[in-house]
Amino acid sequence: MEIYNDILETLGNTPLVKLGRFFTGEATLAAKIESFNPGASVKDRIGINMIEAAERQGKLEPGQTIVEPTSGNTGVGLAIAANLKGHPLVCTAADKIPLEKVDLLKAYGAEVIVCPTGVSADDPRSYYKTAERIRDEQGAFLPYQYYNQANPEAHYQTTGPEIWRQTDGRITHWVAGVGTGGTISGVAKFLKEKNPEIRVIGVDPVGSVYCYYNEHGELPPEEEIHQYLIDGIGEDILPESCWIDMIDEVVTIDDQTAYEVVFELSKKEAIFTGSSGAAAAAGARQVAERLGSDALVVTIFPDSGERYLSKLNETWMREQGLIE
Repeated sequence: MEIYNDILETLGNTPLVKLGRFFTGEATLAAKIESFNPGASVKDRIGINMIEAAERQGKLEPGQTIVEPTSGNTGVGLAIAANLKGHPLVCTAADKIPLEKVDLLKAYGAEVIVCPTGVSADDPRSYYKTAERIRDEQGAFLPYQYYNQANPEAHYQTTGPEIWRQTDGRITHWVAGVGTGGTISGVAKFLKEKNPEIRVIGVDPVGSVYCYYNEHGELPPEEEIHQYLIDGIGEDILPESCWIDMIDEVVTIDDQTAYEVVFELSKKEAIFTGSSGAAAAAGARQVAERLGSDALVVTIFPDSGERYLSKLNETWMREQGLIE
C-alpha cells in the first residue's frame, strides 16, 4: 500500500517547470514550484528541520511552547511539525502580511500576535523583539529562522540536491529571492560544491539591504532602507542564516514590476505565485536575457498566490498605486 505515515513524509521533490512562455530568449529558464509541499510553501522544509535539530541538541523539550517571528510561511511550516510533535506554537507577525496567512496560522492552532511594520528591528514593538520577550517570559523555544543554521542546512540537504538531480547537473545559474537567506544560501553551497562555476544571484526588493551590502560590504545608510510591498523577501538586517559569501550578485526588483509579473506568470504559464516568487522570476529573466543557449537558469517560487488574494486583486493594487 502507498500510504504515508504523516503529511511531512510528502515534503520535497517539488516539480521544476520550464517558463518557456514567460521567457522566450536563447537560455532556458525554469522554476521550482514549492507550493507542492504539504503546507504549500518552501518554508515547510525548514520548519521540521529546525525543530528536529533543536530536539537533537536538547534545546526543545517535549511539550515545550515554540515562538517564532514570521511573515507567515515559516509559521505554517513550524505549525505542521509542531502539531505532529505535540508543541504549542506562538507566531509574531508584521501587520503587512496578508490576512489569509494570519487566518491560516490560526487554523493550524497557532496563537498569532500582530506587530507594527513601521518600526526598527530593535524596537520593543517589532515582531522580532516581541518573540524574544515571549521566549524570556514564558520559557518558550525560539528557533529564530534569521539566525538558525538549520534553516540554510535544510536547503543544503534537500532543495539543492533536488535541483542538481532535476537538471542532470546542467544548471548554470541559481536565482532566488533573499529573505532570511536560507533558501538561496543552502542551495548555493550544495551547487557550488558540485560545480564552482555556477553563478548565484539574489533578488532583493528596492528598500532592502542585500543589494547594497553585496556591492559595498556594509549595510546601507538608514535613509535608503524603507518599506516595500513585496511579501516574504528583503530585510532591514543581515541575518546569520544568510551565507552572504555564497551569493555572487544581487539584483533589485521594485514593487510594481513584481506585482505585474504575478499576473504575467498566471496568464502566460498558468502558475499563480506570490509577489516574492514573481520578483524572483523577474530577476531570473533579467539574468537569462544576457545569456546564450548553453545557460540553464533556475529560480524558485516559494508559495502560491492564493495565500495573498487580499492583495492580489485590482482594488488593493489600485489603492497602492500599482495600477492606474
